[in-house]
Amino acid sequence: MLKNMKIINYFESGNKEHWLDEIGRADWSAAASLHRQLSGGTFLGSAGENSKVLLLTDGDELVSFCTYAGTDDIRPVELTPWMGYVFTFPEHRGHHYAGILMDEVSRLAAADGADAFYISTGHTGLYEKYGCEYLTEMENMNGGISRVYVKKIGAPENADQ
Repeated sequence: MLKNMKIINYFESGNKEHWLDEIGRADWSAAASLHRQLSGGTFLGSAGENSKVLLLTDGDELVSFCTYAGTDDIRPVELTPWMGYVFTFPEHRGHHYAGILMDEVSRLAAADGADAFYISTGHTGLYEKYGCEYLTEMENMNGGISRVYVKKIGAPENADQ
């Protein structure tokens, strides 16, 4: 387990340039797309003004990241909110760090009044480990087919307190 692990929101971080460089280290085309959107200031316009880029950090090192957004690469947009751009750096894989981010997305979605959130992916067998259920296949914005998963959110613990 990481010693100084915490989740920060890129948009509320005091060092966006550093975190943008860290996202840029990811060897994944979708991460490069996220990097371009953040660099160009277009992410919130396409994902929704209340969207977040969640960074799981260990000190100044980015371990894993994802987005929490109103829209993703699936259209039409009846399904919302979305967890997207889920990435864990190879040296940190196998520790379920994506699950820590998923718990944070669950918390954010519940706070926004949602009873579930969605994930668009090409992966099979990954998100099921975290309690997600396969929902359907849908066309993504690039004209390809994505698997859509749903993660249902239970009632918050201690909700009556």
